[in-house]
Amino acid sequence: MGNPKAFLTVPRQEAGYRPIHDRILDFGEVEQTLNTSDRKLQASRCMDCGVPFCHWACPLGNRPPEFQDAMYKGKWEEAYTILTHTNDFPEFTGRICPALCEKSCVLKLSIDAPVTIREDEAAIIEAAFREGYIKPRQYARNGKKVAVIGSGPAGLAAANQLNRRGYEVTVFEKLEYVGGLLRFGIPNFKLNKAIIDRRIRVMEAEGIVFRTQAEIDMNKLPEGFDAYCVCTGTPQARDLNIPGRDLKGIHFALELLSQQNRVLAGQQFSKEERITAKGKHVLVIGGGDTGSDCIGTSNRQEAASVTQIEIMPKPPVGYNPATPWPQWPQVLKTSSSHEEGCTRRWCLTSNKFIGKNGHVCGVEVEEVEWLPNPDGGRPILHPTGKKETLKADLVLLAMGFLRPEHPQYAENVFLAGDAATGASLVVRCIAGGRKAAADIDAYLQQK
Repeated sequence: MGNPKAFLTVPRQEAGYRPIHDRILDFGEVEQTLNTSDRKLQASRCMDCGVPFCHWACPLGNRPPEFQDAMYKGKWEEAYTILTHTNDFPEFTGRICPALCEKSCVLKLSIDAPVTIREDEAAIIEAAFREGYIKPRQYARNGKKVAVIGSGPAGLAAANQLNRRGYEVTVFEKLEYVGGLLRFGIPNFKLNKAIIDRRIRVMEAEGIVFRTQAEIDMNKLPEGFDAYCVCTGTPQARDLNIPGRDLKGIHFALELLSQQNRVLAGQQFSKEERITAKGKHVLVIGGGDTGSDCIGTSNRQEAASVTQIEIMPKPPVGYNPATPWPQWPQVLKTSSSHEEGCTRRWCLTSNKFIGKNGHVCGVEVEEVEWLPNPDGGRPILHPTGKKETLKADLVLLAMGFLRPEHPQYAENVFLAGDAATGASLVVRCIAGGRKAAADIDAYLQQK
């Protein structure tokens, strides 16, 4: 490394978020950036470990020591080359990845101050676009065609890799815009959709064909292709079938999130169609990232109040002895949306929705406790009988997604991303798309 002792003298510095009073007034990205000098200093903190756990932890096998060394030395194009050798879309992961690499950084494990790998990654790809390192390339064609069904992160990664291998790639997307989860599931304040459009323009210039509003019958795939890559994600959200579920004002989280993204893209909805938190008491059921996105969106829509409930216990702050490294640390996560204002509660299950004139006005919840399983498995949920009613005239269900079921496909059909694994991370979907492309290439080469 250029400065092997920088980790001793340079403290971790995050770019941070825009001020709350400013960012809740719009849907612009909340995360800020450091200047180039500070960013290079942060890259210098990398210790170039003999066994780089960051590389081991990354589903893509990214190489943070190498690209951060180049970045610190001012070799931005070299850093870009190293980064994109393993990651097709650093502009996505650099914004929304939970950074498994940082959770495995030796500086995280020793002093709880990991290298800012995710932010450094985002800085490298933005410099690459800014400085013109990214230019569309043309690849020699091998005469074979592949259909990619679904344009989320897995589908885009598979298409990108197949195109580079010489295949003629057509991406089918059932919705009106390309991007899948990136476009419709992630709020603009985390990922500006211009970032997706910028990448799609490069992919189109390189020969990839995108067909939107193309609903595909999975039992009868389009003809004329040598292989197929199914990247249809996890479209079915987990429901909460308790009394009162048919009341108005109860929606799946993605109904709110996707509609808001469409509104920001210029689409219009009638008063009856519009899902809005304006002036309402919002209850978000589910404590994960999707629930957090609902909080941020509700605050920007000027909700009267926002409450988030979770059936699991509140995790510890900072360090959890029950999940030591190399396990994923189950600790309390406070997102930018949480900081903007909400009430968070744990160990609550929902018993029934309460309505008035056909519209939800509250939810009866009950405290639960989790008891050790005598067989050593998952703890056992035990209702305590302590019930209360939470006021809510907009309920958002953010409890995850069901693993999709697929018909019996022919041998030239491959699955990737959430369609193969169930709901996961964007970085894992990109890795899955890359692997599927390699598998398709090996299959067709063999043929």
